[in-house]
Amino acid sequence: MGGAAQAFAHVLSIEPENEKAIAGMARVYLAGGDREQALQTIAMAPQDSKEPAVQSVRAQLALSANAPAGGSAELEAKVAADPNDCQARFDLAEAQSAAGDFKGAVDNLLHIVKADREWNDQAARKQLLTIFEAAGLTSDVSRDGRRRLSSILFS
Repeated sequence: MGGAAQAFAHVLSIEPENEKAIAGMARVYLAGGDREQALQTIAMAPQDSKEPAVQSVRAQLALSANAPAGGSAELEAKVAADPNDCQARFDLAEAQSAAGDFKGAVDNLLHIVKADREWNDQAARKQLLTIFEAAGLTSDVSRDGRRRLSSILFS
């Protein structure tokens, strides 16, 4: 990770407004567990940035802000005990997405959408959209998740 940070820092020393480098540096901080520094770094990008890398990092930061306290083991046990507990499943999906397990989060959110599309004012569907953005709109997780979501919504 040190090499990536150095490369992004070098680009930013030459082009301080390079949005891809800003996003890359923020992603390095986020991966290193320094959420505050990631927030400060991504704030260097324009608020209305259309750069996909900036939007992805902002979505990841939003997901990590909503993560429930504690680990996911307790939430996994709650879901195993009652697979139809939408709130427990949603909380587990939030914990998974904050930890970078986008595939697991998508699986749990799709389970909620399939069981009850309108649950909690469509919170699961809305969270899916944030995860797709965080994972990258062209990522395998996003493509597969969008396909599965469409299958549920339009069946």
